[in-house]
Amino acid sequence: MAEYIVNSVYTLRTKKGLTQEEFAEKVGVTRQTVISIEKGNYTPSVLLALKIAAVFNAPVEHIFRISHAK
Repeated sequence: MAEYIVNSVYTLRTKKGLTQEEFAEKVGVTRQTVISIEKGNYTPSVLLALKIAAVFNAPVEHIFRISHAK
């Protein structure tokens, strides 16, 4: 089985009322990077994942999880 990373960035960002652009500015990336993360096309570095977790005031493992393909 293949492993991949799933995330809840979109859900958390929208619950917090942030646009993609506002969120991107808070974590120091472009809006395009945020789009890629939310779609699951880009897995952020540990540093970026920690910045994302800080914005949401949540542990990294509550935002990013390992999933197994069937």
